[in-house]
Amino acid sequence: MSIRPLTAAAVSTALTLVLAAPATAATTTLADSYGMTTDRLVATSAAFLGLAAVIVGCWAVSRAGSPARSFVAIGAGAVAAIVGAIGFATADGGPGTGNGIVGAAIAIVLGLAAVALGTRAHLRAHR
Repeated sequence: MSIRPLTAAAVSTALTLVLAAPATAATTTLADSYGMTTDRLVATSAAFLGLAAVIVGCWAVSRAGSPARSFVAIGAGAVAAIVGAIGFATADGGPGTGNGIVGAAIAIVLGLAAVALGTRAHLRAHR
């Protein structure tokens, strides 16, 4: 058996470890912004709450009857819009910085749409 493959593997492994080892602070900071930060988690949760509220609001508009669905859509939409507005106001940077500004903007839009749908369903139920 030849020792060449073993030597080549050892040299390539050593070169990989030596060249990849020095990570700068900029690389580490950049990589951290791609993960799920707390701000992104809050904004994404608010956006999903707004989406659920829009679905309930559409359900309430399409089926007349109990006003409970309209109250759920209004309440959940208001919470999503408020949390989104707070996240949007407190974000330090723009999109891609890990501050959740995109999710907050989506939460505001979906929350306001849910409030509008819930209000429409509530007014329609009282005719």
